[in-house]
Amino acid sequence: MILNKNRVRRTGAMLLVGTMLGGTFPAFAQDTTIPDPIVMPEGEAAEEAQLTAPQPVEQVIRSLNVAGAERIERETVFAYANLQPGQTYTGRDLDRALKALYDTQLFADVQITGADTGNIVIVVQENPVINRIVLEGNKKLKDDKIEPEIQLAPRQIFTRSAVRADVDRIVELYKREGRFAAVVEPKIVQLDQNRVDLIFEISEGEKSKIRQINFIGNEAFSDKKLRKEIFSREAGGLLGFMKSNDAYDADRLAADQEKLRAFYLTEGYADFRVVNAQAELTPDREDFVLTFIVEEGPRYKFGDLSVESDIRDLPSERLQPAIGLTSGDWFNAEAVENTVTRFSEIAGLRGYAFSDVSPDYQRNAEDLTIDISFVLAETPRVYIDRVDINGNTTTRDKVIRRELRLAEGDPFNAAQIKRSEDRIKSLGFFQEELEITQTRVGDDRIALAVDLEERPTGEIQLSAGYSSIERLLFSASIAQRNFMGKGQQLSAGASYSRYSKSVSLGFVEPYFGGRNILLGGDIYRRDFNSFSFVGNERRETYGQLTTGGGLRLGFPVTEYFSAGFRYRLENSEITLDEELFFTDLDGDGNLECDPVRAGTYLCNELGDRLTSAIGYTIAFNNTDGIRATRGFRASLSQDFAGLGGDVKYLRSTANAAQFFNLGNEFILSLTAEGGYIHPFEDNGLEGIDDIRLSDRFFGPTVRGFDIRGIGPRVRRVPYDLEGNLLEDAALERNALGGRGYYLGRVELEIPLGEGARSFGLRPSAYVDVASVWGLDTPILNNIGVICNPAADNPEQAILYLPPASDCPGAEGDYFRSAGFREFFLGDSISPRVSVGVGVNWVSPFGPLRLDIAKAIVTQEGDDPKLFSFNVGTQF
Repeated sequence: MILNKNRVRRTGAMLLVGTMLGGTFPAFAQDTTIPDPIVMPEGEAAEEAQLTAPQPVEQVIRSLNVAGAERIERETVFAYANLQPGQTYTGRDLDRALKALYDTQLFADVQITGADTGNIVIVVQENPVINRIVLEGNKKLKDDKIEPEIQLAPRQIFTRSAVRADVDRIVELYKREGRFAAVVEPKIVQLDQNRVDLIFEISEGEKSKIRQINFIGNEAFSDKKLRKEIFSREAGGLLGFMKSNDAYDADRLAADQEKLRAFYLTEGYADFRVVNAQAELTPDREDFVLTFIVEEGPRYKFGDLSVESDIRDLPSERLQPAIGLTSGDWFNAEAVENTVTRFSEIAGLRGYAFSDVSPDYQRNAEDLTIDISFVLAETPRVYIDRVDINGNTTTRDKVIRRELRLAEGDPFNAAQIKRSEDRIKSLGFFQEELEITQTRVGDDRIALAVDLEERPTGEIQLSAGYSSIERLLFSASIAQRNFMGKGQQLSAGASYSRYSKSVSLGFVEPYFGGRNILLGGDIYRRDFNSFSFVGNERRETYGQLTTGGGLRLGFPVTEYFSAGFRYRLENSEITLDEELFFTDLDGDGNLECDPVRAGTYLCNELGDRLTSAIGYTIAFNNTDGIRATRGFRASLSQDFAGLGGDVKYLRSTANAAQFFNLGNEFILSLTAEGGYIHPFEDNGLEGIDDIRLSDRFFGPTVRGFDIRGIGPRVRRVPYDLEGNLLEDAALERNALGGRGYYLGRVELEIPLGEGARSFGLRPSAYVDVASVWGLDTPILNNIGVICNPAADNPEQAILYLPPASDCPGAEGDYFRSAGFREFFLGDSISPRVSVGVGVNWVSPFGPLRLDIAKAIVTQEGDDPKLFSFNVGTQF
């Protein structure tokens, strides 16, 4: 309403001036009235019309004043109007003055009076000043997203044109977010001193979804198939709430066209094109309908394939086998690009950094084939001119340069540059998006730039969490993986949970004495309490207290192979709770481990042992970083215990993992590991294994099973008072570990949308196969009835009688209580198999791992577990 009122005022004022001067003037430019077109006369008629047309009447400005101005000086108004006392004027001059004053956007209204007398008065109404700008109703887009789009600001002059522009910008911002129903209504609140508060009232509306995706012109592939090939998705479906690509996005629509073209080009349709791609709002303006009009064209096959090389060191006949394409196969543009990349890499390995590889296509319309000749143009060999390292504020240059596989003056080698990138990523000091850029500085010279963005390498952590296995857990640690910027590692930590406590201190120097030799050492004390199950309840059984330390030395053998040696000295003590598991068996007042309460297999393990072991590891690793997406790594380790100490054995372990980048951020990993312990001395005792409990393998983490949920174990099953076994009422289950174990795992990491990735979510699906086995059968108890002495005969010994009839019963001097029988289970090399899904989440309250896994192959005695989670510890 205000704009219309001003427009009427403005037009009326100009018409008034024109009438006073007796001339005929056109309406002001913003008048919405469009006059009929005027046909101008030509030739002599035009000259006659010009002579007979009324001429503007000139007058002199006798006086000039300004009315209504508060902030703006009158001289400023005169200057904008280009009017001064004493000058002559016509109606056109006053029209131009009005337009010039409005163009300043300083005034809401302007009038000129006194045009008939020459006493000109310019009457102005100043535009108000903005006091503040307020956003209301915006929930999906916060103020910090909208405010940069608003050009107006407090203390600026309020103009309606600027407000309209800001409204358009805000609406466009919402359109980019897929909210095409958004409405922005500006409002003003009048204040004193000609000030206003500007309020943008926003009705965001719902996101405009994609209701339907249609294809026209497709014959070779169905609509359903093509919908799977593009980025956009139709809204709805069972998991529709998880989609992030079902909202209309103009940029995504353009990407969809390229995706369709890329798909058809891989299927042989070399002439395919998208004729048109339309996005139409539905009549209710809530959703979009996408329509792709395509022209498929004929389908081609590969014809003759050849290579023409002008590079001296790469003759054509040597490159021919590297084409990797077969005549007669359907044309595939992606395979052609892969061949071009392969030739570029081959040339890069020979030092030709700027090799020009171009495929020359020749279509044969008769037989629908495409002949391709890959042309390698002549180019000079390139050498490294310099290597610039940028962005490292903490890490010293030498830490980075020692990971580079190229130096100044070396011939260019693309494979070595990629390897340098992988090695720098593996340090873990920098962000993963790292690339060594190349700049040509001469015909045969190239400059490399390592652009880094450092990530924090120091950690001070005080955390608490909860685990379905460990219950409450607390930890405190301090670590610096890049101590003083030298790449050294320094760490100290302590942790506490229901079943384990530990303290440790360690230091690693990766380049000892300036040479590529790793030297490290650590000391530690670990207090672990094992547990068994009594029914469905966990009960602490034996404790293992280990105190020790070690030294290690490592060095590279080749680029991908490394070797290391270590020495470890530790004392391990196994104990049992005396109140729970000890009794006076001989009646002499000395407490001894009771095999009935603890089990013979545990009583035989009590005591401390000193372990002195030396070992080595050889490893291969060509992966691309800590969180590998491609490559292979493997290691073999052996530790010999027996250089002094109380135990003698050889422990061997091996592991391997292969990573595949399947594209679209899908990462497939295949993992295998296993180990075996061979004793070097025979204790000569039946039912007591030569490998001590604390040295055995208890198996890796197998999702779908509880901790220590597979492998050899002893289960106690109770009898009733009549000597009948109660199979469904097992008293407890104790895991004993084994001499050998293996684990195989297939895992697929599934990418999510940008929103989910920003929250640190990394889901995966997997299959685990594992086993723990290889233990001598322990001595087992079988007590049908425990025959206890009556209260008035305490001197009588406790009798352990398997047959219930051997105990006199309650009528005599004894009374009977139910006994139990122990079973040895799970000692089988047969595989256990589980399948499941899980997700790693870097949550605000600590790293979280959630797993839902189903054990589909089990052995007797195993402890399956469907759901598990850990929070507050690293995973």
